[in-house]
Amino acid sequence: MPKKTRILITNDDGYFSDGIVALYNELSKKAEVYVVAPDREQSASSHSLTLNRPLRMHKLDKYHYTTDGTPTDCVMLALHVVLKKRKPDFIISGINHGANMGDDVTYSGTVAAAIEGAILRIPSIAVSMANYEPGTPMKRAAKYVARLIKIHHTLSLDPSTFLNVNLPLDDGLPYRDFEITSQGMRQYKDVVIRKTDPRGLSYYWIGGRPKWKTAQGTDFTAVNKGKVSITPMKLEFTDTDVLQWFQRQKIRL
Repeated sequence: MPKKTRILITNDDGYFSDGIVALYNELSKKAEVYVVAPDREQSASSHSLTLNRPLRMHKLDKYHYTTDGTPTDCVMLALHVVLKKRKPDFIISGINHGANMGDDVTYSGTVAAAIEGAILRIPSIAVSMANYEPGTPMKRAAKYVARLIKIHHTLSLDPSTFLNVNLPLDDGLPYRDFEITSQGMRQYKDVVIRKTDPRGLSYYWIGGRPKWKTAQGTDFTAVNKGKVSITPMKLEFTDTDVLQWFQRQKIRL
């Protein structure tokens, strides 16, 4: 009897969120699925590890655990404590309540968990739903992830490459159309609001809405057309063009 696929699920919205619940319910039909997720929202936690305090982890049942750490902490705890170094076949991060596209992936806790998986050479997928509103069905999105996992081996991806998937808002029909996209760019319209507390001390809210540059072949453009965006990504920041230019210059310092 062939062994079941072992899948680790995490997110940055918390173990109770609609997206992670739908994902577990769908993937656990045919796979051995473990959930290790934050006990509270950890949005915009990026690829941070908690090193300045101890972490707490609580076992809810055999397959569900929560922690007061970040999504990256969740991956570390899952591999070293829950799975006891039995590597999962996949790490799925999501389904995030809101898009993770363009420059915003650098802030995303959802994407960070997939990055950690790629560093560990475990096939990983970050999944987000654009324009999510509370109560939006996630069942069809979860089924799409299950289909993607099923064909993942045919893509022959290097283990250091992960997929960043952004789904348009569920319109009641199964997800069909998709594009393989590049990472888009955001025109920053951030706002920092200063307020004063009852003691006369200042505090700040960082907010604003993203405004995207429209360019063919990017994640934002695909989602804006109602298509699923699938962006292959890897943690390699070297600008090879500039590197080669420097090497040709033979610069002396």
